[in-house]
Amino acid sequence: MSRAAVRYAKAALSLATDQKAADAVNNDMVAIAKTISENEELSLVLKSSVIKSEVKKAALTQIFSGINNISSELFNILIANKRIDILESVAQKYTLLFDELNGKEVAQVTTAVPMTKDLEIKVLAKIKELTSKAVEVENIVDENIIGGFILRIGDKQFNASVLNKLNKLKREFTLN
Repeated sequence: MSRAAVRYAKAALSLATDQKAADAVNNDMVAIAKTISENEELSLVLKSSVIKSEVKKAALTQIFSGINNISSELFNILIANKRIDILESVAQKYTLLFDELNGKEVAQVTTAVPMTKDLEIKVLAKIKELTSKAVEVENIVDENIIGGFILRIGDKQFNASVLNKLNKLKREFTLN
């Protein structure tokens, strides 16, 4: 994530907080980030240096009609500064900053298969050990870890994957 995206997100959050619209803008940012990440065509349009700014602005206005004034003003600022290509990053960072401000974190749990209820209970217990904040669990499936789970909360990581254990064994054998 670029430093520019962080700066725009912080400025938008500051303005939204001042105007008591941080929740509404957060909802817009979640929708914007999700829409851009799921729509490759829109992503390409925003990153294209060939497509004129007015066309990009018209597309965004059409797609995201009914959003908060702060969110639509963010489009204008990014277009004016020729940075509309980082809109998705700005939206993602805004949401992270908003959650941080409200004492909420997202815990990313990487598992080899979708989480079962049993594993979810173990993961939630580990989360309680690592943080006292309200945590939203996001499950990422990666078959490469073979089994177990990897838990990431902010800058903390707990790796209980089979792949990690195998790598530790491999390192022990190569040292002896």
